[in-house]
Amino acid sequence: MGDKNKPPTNKQSLSHGNVYVMTHSFFSDVIKIGCTPNDPIEHAAALSAKTPGEYKVVFSIACANPCQIKSQIRDYLHAKAYVNEFYQVPIEVAEKLLTRETLRIPSLQSN
Repeated sequence: MGDKNKPPTNKQSLSHGNVYVMTHSFFSDVIKIGCTPNDPIEHAAALSAKTPGEYKVVFSIACANPCQIKSQIRDYLHAKAYVNEFYQVPIEVAEKLLTRETLRIPSLQSN
């Protein structure tokens, strides 16, 4: 949940989209966790086009409130924060946290 006195940004107010875990070709032990209204693979390609190296999606979930889920994951991983949306944690840990959070905030894939 965001600060109630602060107006939501576009990303904070996404009602549907994807939460993802990406790796980068330059950093073997760091992952990126983020949210996007777009296809995560296309998002990774767009990020890769803007930077040296290559991003690769290793896990993603289509869900309601993807940025809220990302925010919860950031809270859990704060102690392991590397820089911005990058964390020094195993991919499996991030995948389990994302899966657990989407059980609390239902994914678009579940009926």
